[in-house]
Amino acid sequence: MAKRAVFVLLFGFVLIYLPVRVFWLLQWPAGIGGLQVTGMVIGGIGAAIALSSAAAFAFIGRGTPAPFAAPRRLVTRGLHRFVRNPMYIGVGLFFAGGAILYQSVLGFAYVALFVVSSHLFIVFYEEPTLRQQFGAEYAKYCERVARWWPRVRQDA
Repeated sequence: MAKRAVFVLLFGFVLIYLPVRVFWLLQWPAGIGGLQVTGMVIGGIGAAIALSSAAAFAFIGRGTPAPFAAPRRLVTRGLHRFVRNPMYIGVGLFFAGGAILYQSVLGFAYVALFVVSSHLFIVFYEEPTLRQQFGAEYAKYCERVARWWPRVRQDA
């Protein structure tokens, strides 16, 4: 339980507190040009991906993305058919869109921190927890679906 609390606090810090602080320091761009529009589009796509994944956790998995109220059923439909971690991809794109919008080196540094911390969280906490909770069902899912990049079928 203590391990779970540490991860929840750490991830709350990484997902909520730090991005608010980082983007609070930045000033809204003086004008809206191509880069700003690109950032808004990327951020919007990221938000849609993250929200779609959260909805799948709620409606298919009967839980939430939070480790303390995790889905009771393994979610393998929707975007989870293509990659095992679409929510992290969506959130990362959302943060990257903000970094592009603001043209911020600090924002891009935050995206890098988010990517590394997400990967470590998944490898050292989330995947072992899912293996324990769902056993063979999760093992088969991992064989079929990649962690980050969709697999391209090469049928001979």
